[in-house]
Amino acid sequence: MKTLMVFDFDHTLIDDNSDMWVIRCLPDQTLPDKLNNSYRKGHWTEFMGRVMDYIGEQDVSVERVRAEMERIPLTAGMSELLTFISRNKSDVDCVVISDANALFIDWILCATGLRSAVDCVFTNPARVNALGRVEVLHHHTHDCRRCPVNMCKRKVLETYLAQEDEYSRVFYVGDGTNDFCPASCLRGGDVVMPRKGYALEELLEDKRDGLHASVIAWSSGTQILHELQASLSSTTRTNGSEAPS
Repeated sequence: MKTLMVFDFDHTLIDDNSDMWVIRCLPDQTLPDKLNNSYRKGHWTEFMGRVMDYIGEQDVSVERVRAEMERIPLTAGMSELLTFISRNKSDVDCVVISDANALFIDWILCATGLRSAVDCVFTNPARVNALGRVEVLHHHTHDCRRCPVNMCKRKVLETYLAQEDEYSRVFYVGDGTNDFCPASCLRGGDVVMPRKGYALEELLEDKRDGLHASVIAWSSGTQILHELQASLSSTTRTNGSEAPS
């Protein structure tokens, strides 16, 4: 059986928030106070729709937006981790579950040259509309009271796992509060990996009751790579086959 790597995107695979980074394409790199103050908790996607409308109103082209997004750095060690995954697809599946949007994620991953490491991306659909602006839509509807209205990552993960062959182990790598919900559905042999110093780590420390997966905090992709390699080596020894490299 294969191992499944599940990644959040912002502040996990990349070392910033793509929705905030996009503001750098504006001439003064700021949003007006009225727009900033229009955000309502749990309705980030709607807020980003207004942000992208404002960017379009400033005559910033989609090409300019894409060029700026392609400058976002990967988190330290993630290039090596994704390279390893891309070279070991017979042993590892890799998916991204993110509250960003499909255009931003695809542009950024393609710019890294490591898009082939990721098998599936589950995020908010996005397109360039008739006005030449990026338009972001909700990923799905759900009844989870803990998650934003546009996406429950647990629902996404459970649906994906129900459609796939069973994995020997699932690693869930994230940083934010919306990563707690999917982490809570992992099994005893699985691993949730919160980024050190970020909200998920603190939330997992406060709410360990009912959590079946083991918890290993990380600060670089290199640490995640070592955990993945160790897990694959253990499985290889059990099966008596050659270890991945």
